[in-house]
Amino acid sequence: MKAALLSWLLFPVYVWQGTAVRRRTERMRPPAGPSRGTVGLSGPDGRDEPAIRLLVIGDSSAAGVGVDAVEDSLAPRLAERLHVISGLGVAWRAAGSNSAVSAQLRDFVVPNLARDAFTHIVLMIGSNDAKNFHGRLRFKKAFGGLLYALRAKWPEARIVWSPPVDLRRVPALPRGLATVLELRASVIRQMGERLCNERGAIAATPLPRVEPAGFARDGFHASAEGYAYMAGHLADYVLGDRLKAD
Repeated sequence: MKAALLSWLLFPVYVWQGTAVRRRTERMRPPAGPSRGTVGLSGPDGRDEPAIRLLVIGDSSAAGVGVDAVEDSLAPRLAERLHVISGLGVAWRAAGSNSAVSAQLRDFVVPNLARDAFTHIVLMIGSNDAKNFHGRLRFKKAFGGLLYALRAKWPEARIVWSPPVDLRRVPALPRGLATVLELRASVIRQMGERLCNERGAIAATPLPRVEPAGFARDGFHASAEGYAYMAGHLADYVLGDRLKAD
């Protein structure tokens, strides 16, 4: 509650510096290329059945914004990492949208995804909820409903949520704005972790190391190095202990 109140007291900083950042920051697009693929499959034409069917769903991080080649984005990088650790074939699907918030995923993305037999789902959402000053109760309703929607459509899947990074480490954000947004992100992380615990999902820890080399030229989205690091961080949460190779 203190973080939320303090962020509202600093709202003029958010408006003033946020307007300047939006004006000067490059609007990057997702990389061109397929939104699905496979890693580590064998058999005729590599068409045997994958043991892991991975869905990466969410905002611009799920869409791969920040890199030029789709193979450098999160979903294929994570699929490669899962294959290396487990020795299993992986089919991946990315469903991301620039500026998406939790309610949009719940209402528009999840209902329109085909009911493929996903075994693992990685949820990249929360940064825009924080950036848009969505309150605790609003996020609870939206994110909680999103978890229910995912669980209803894929009841057997392992669902992992990747919370927002420490926004004070994002190069594009000036110090004052970053401080305000990090206060909002702390509210999102706390509520998101609680909802994951209540609704059968796993909340990953935020990325433990956030360095300038991990960001694209806009200073906000991940670079190829950033997505590779993100994939390495998330892989153990996605696999758990059951699917790791001996």
